[in-house]
Amino acid sequence: MKKYTFAVVGALGNVGTEMRNILEKSALPIGNLVLMDVVQNAGKKIRWRDAEYSVIEAKPDSFSGCDIAIMSAGADASLELSPEAVKRGCVVIDNSTAFRMVPEHPLVIPEVNADALENHRGIIANPNCSTIQMLVALKPIHDNYRIKRVIVSTYQAVSGSGQAAVEELQKQTHAFANGEDMRSSVYPHQIAFNVLPHIDVFLQNGYSKEEMKMILETAKILDPEIKITATTVRVPVTTGHSESLNIETEKHFEVEDVKTLMAASPGIELEDDPENNVYPLAINAAGKDAVFVGRIRRDFSTENALNMWCVSDNLRKGAALNTVQIAEELVKRDLVRVP
Repeated sequence: MKKYTFAVVGALGNVGTEMRNILEKSALPIGNLVLMDVVQNAGKKIRWRDAEYSVIEAKPDSFSGCDIAIMSAGADASLELSPEAVKRGCVVIDNSTAFRMVPEHPLVIPEVNADALENHRGIIANPNCSTIQMLVALKPIHDNYRIKRVIVSTYQAVSGSGQAAVEELQKQTHAFANGEDMRSSVYPHQIAFNVLPHIDVFLQNGYSKEEMKMILETAKILDPEIKITATTVRVPVTTGHSESLNIETEKHFEVEDVKTLMAASPGIELEDDPENNVYPLAINAAGKDAVFVGRIRRDFSTENALNMWCVSDNLRKGAALNTVQIAEELVKRDLVRVP
């Protein structure tokens, strides 16, 4: 089997670390690994598959000889480096916002729209974390019952804001326990023991950028005819995004049939036994690959509607795992080439 040279860009960040860990256990035919990060981290040593690798600076020439680059270094770095990587024959899977809404670059969730990879031009975008888990859950329902409208409210972990946010939650919790003042720098308000209806910046239409990501990405990935509205919320949880989904369909359904469908769908684990306190929990989803769904029940307020609770590890399926799964699809379909 042909082996490929993989690059991980932003290799020392939260998502980059998850990418390295997932790649280490994957069955991908990796012949060589190139770890890239900011110049300040160049020279640092990383142990991977019983070998030691030196981190190098992420710059255009660093991609020479690389077949696939998995990037999680932010939009500015992606805009600068991704085209340079492609020029050198490297296919880029980008985890930032840089290319998500660019029409010629596919925005891919393998369980949802893997066929979009067939026409890639060297750059593939990884969707927003909250969009990924939602659409994994919605895809089988849409295929079988045709979704008309979705109302989603998210409860998103602080790790989505980076390691500094995780540390801020920990410090505030410690300060609270010791009767000390709590300081906020990552968020505009205290996050410990609080809930912030504020993720990313607010736009002129009153929605946050995070909310509009979910709306626009759903149209590009799943179906532009689906009407969707979103409210995204930050909660004092370290890892694992949770979502409340209200779904209206064109066709009639039976709740038990939906549960059976969810249990049989790729990437989904059904946890739905509320009488025995079994339902998806962020604390249980952390470190796992699946999108967990439960609390599936009919919405009696309107025709052909249901409610669902959806949870996933935002650093894994919401970021690192999805990019690795895209790489697996590229290898499987023999698409590791720049047109």
